[in-house]
Amino acid sequence: MTGDQGVKRKTCREVGRLWRFVPILLLAGILPACTSSPPITPVQPAPDYAIPPGDDGAFAAIEAEIRAGHGNGVSGFKLVDRNEDGLRWRLALIDAARHSIDLQYYLWYGDAAGQLLAQRIFASADRGVKVRMLVDDLNTLLQDAGSVALRDRAVAWMDAHPNLEVRLFNPWTNREIAGRVVEGLGDLPRLNKRMHNKAMVVDNQATILGGRNIGDEYMGLNAAFNFHDLDVLGIGPVARQASTVFDAYWNSEWVLPVSALGIELSPEEIAAARVELAARLERTASLAQIPLAPQSPAEALSLLPAMAYFGESEVHSDLPRGDAIDHVMLERIRSMMAETRRELLIVNAYIIPVDYGIERLRAINGAGGESRILTNSLASHDVPAVNSHYKQWRKPIIETGAELYEMRHDPRMQSAVCDTAPTRAAFCGLHSKAMVVDRERVYIGSMNYDPRSAIHNTEMGVFIDSPGLAAALAQLMHRGMEPANSWRVEQDERGRLIWSSDAGTEYRQPARNAWQRVEDFFFRAFPKSLY
Repeated sequence: MTGDQGVKRKTCREVGRLWRFVPILLLAGILPACTSSPPITPVQPAPDYAIPPGDDGAFAAIEAEIRAGHGNGVSGFKLVDRNEDGLRWRLALIDAARHSIDLQYYLWYGDAAGQLLAQRIFASADRGVKVRMLVDDLNTLLQDAGSVALRDRAVAWMDAHPNLEVRLFNPWTNREIAGRVVEGLGDLPRLNKRMHNKAMVVDNQATILGGRNIGDEYMGLNAAFNFHDLDVLGIGPVARQASTVFDAYWNSEWVLPVSALGIELSPEEIAAARVELAARLERTASLAQIPLAPQSPAEALSLLPAMAYFGESEVHSDLPRGDAIDHVMLERIRSMMAETRRELLIVNAYIIPVDYGIERLRAINGAGGESRILTNSLASHDVPAVNSHYKQWRKPIIETGAELYEMRHDPRMQSAVCDTAPTRAAFCGLHSKAMVVDRERVYIGSMNYDPRSAIHNTEMGVFIDSPGLAAALAQLMHRGMEPANSWRVEQDERGRLIWSSDAGTEYRQPARNAWQRVEDFFFRAFPKSLY
């Protein structure tokens, strides 16, 4: 199986999604738009590397406890399954930072989640923490012309803090809509390569890795839809492994320091934007139960050793090298699948297999093993275009002997896992990317099993040897496959596909509405490599 994704944001906007592989790092409307500007000149910044871990602070104490109990090379891990926990643990790590915070994200939206995390990052930088922030530069062509200027002005505002530096991955040289259209048409092979990584590293001792971008739907704060997503929080050597990946990107020829945009901001403008950000957060109803001010993370962090599973890890990533991307993640995923002897469990939001994946499933099941796969249904999909190409693989997957499940848009677990009170989303979709082999080894990361992740995007993930963590993740996966949360897809005696759940049986793929079915038909005409 292979991998991809584009941005999956609002439903029923699939034409736009051909270009919406998109981070919109704008702190929406906080800063005024700037006037048109000439194309920027690429700048290679000076090399800069992660600060070595210190021997002070909560993370150092936890790591010392892990090392004493389990030996060198072992990290402690906690699964971050609930969206609310995805937000709260990020806030806790930011608040606990003593020395450094490194952030690498495909998407950082200027919504409630994005603004709250930005505010807490500012608070850390205010107390002397060095912050490095690397975000993908792809911006949508469907936004109004002013939004590009707003985004650039917002990142310049963040970059203006003396302890905070922002760099853009694979930037446009043109910073205006019209120029980007021309550049996109003339340089599509380069601009189609996007940094899909998601990682946070704090003090080079703690990290959060997985599938979550920074945005409301990833943190349970979106009233239209929220994802069921997955991260893993790790303390120990795994953080240094993630730092090595971050540094490789941070110092690559693919990045541009925001300072090179040449945007000038007055001290008064910068101060006013901080005040406006705080005011916006106070007015945001979805954050009513989330602390806006920095908190003492001592109590939460003190619980981690007792909550953790322990094991050795390897963090891998596709890597930018010169003017190309060295794609290694696909082979890493395939190698892990090939290790399966008894059981393979896969949860992945966007699946468009290739023959290798089908052959591997057939080999596992033919040798007496078991395999189970959970992905999105058309009904839970935020991107029906992916379903348009996945659906032809349903029968081949089932015919290998694998069990195939598709997430319901109304899973019973939605309130506990997807939504963050007081938000209640209209539907829930799947965004997790994880695999468990033989209840011994775990993969959690950013890579979808479709063409874009395999050949266009950069991806990263962590491979962990830990029977305890594997058993815990397998339990979460099986929960997602329960009839209250998903449909099991099978063939009847006539070879027809049927979808069964505790709500009954359906004889055509479930959808939320007729428009989804129209989209599903329409996007079959586009090449699957786009997705």
